[in-house]
Amino acid sequence: VQLQASGGGLVQAGGSLRLPCAASGFTVDDYAIGWFRQAPGKEREGVSCITSDGSTYYADSVQGRFTISRDNAKNTVYLQMNSLKFEDTAVYYCATNCVSSRADYWGKGTLVTVSS
Repeated sequence: VQLQASGGGLVQAGGSLRLPCAASGFTVDDYAIGWFRQAPGKEREGVSCITSDGSTYYADSVQGRFTISRDNAKNTVYLQMNSLKFEDTAVYYCATNCVSSRADYWGKGTLVTVSS
């Protein structure tokens, strides 16, 4: 079982990025897939999650700017991030649960840097 997050990079405030979380060894629609982030000097926080039945959840800080989606054919979950802010700068991770303490599998993080 593997998750691979990618798509990070440097973007100006107000810009957009899309982060794919590609899964192997299991089917993404059988699991809840969560996106989390950790900024320098801060604790990891939940950003968004999509459950096996397609329900989606967002942190208040990203509501209306980020969209999580799933492509079953590609076995990939995406995090579309629009209107990026400096405070969105963090390493972003995907994992196999909406709750970080319950996630069995984590992808390696991808760094998102938003310049102000």
